[in-house]
Amino acid sequence: MSTTKRVIGAEPESVFDVLANGWSYSQWVVGASRVRAVSEDWPAEGTHIHHSVGAWPMLLDDTTTVVRSERPGLLELTVRAWPTGEGAVRISCRAVAEGTEVTMEEDASRGPAQFVPKPLRDVVLDRRNREALRRLALLAEKAHDDEDHRA
Repeated sequence: MSTTKRVIGAEPESVFDVLANGWSYSQWVVGASRVRAVSEDWPAEGTHIHHSVGAWPMLLDDTTTVVRSERPGLLELTVRAWPTGEGAVRISCRAVAEGTEVTMEEDASRGPAQFVPKPLRDVVLDRRNREALRRLALLAEKAHDDEDHRA
């Protein structure tokens, strides 16, 4: 399983607020180009985000499903991006002095992607998830700054 970490300059609640906004999914998940629908009670266990992967005109419609959700510290997902397959993603948020340490663990669980050699798969996932956590940080830190200015 690929593991990527980043410290985000916002409290765990602010980070989880972004994760809990299913409509923001395509803003921070690398490869997700649009969100088509979000279950009303996202991110409750068993709920879905219906998203598209790729770029027009080669969009593929698929879903992400919540396996486990424990606000503000944990979100486990099954992500689908067929024809490459499915993956398991675990996002953990832990309070640290600088804000929140976010750990993103991911690996292929079904489909052709699981046959890519693990060392190569881990490198590709780490690069992708570094960018995803950078985008997540931008969203969470902006929301955190906006709250500070309102207070």
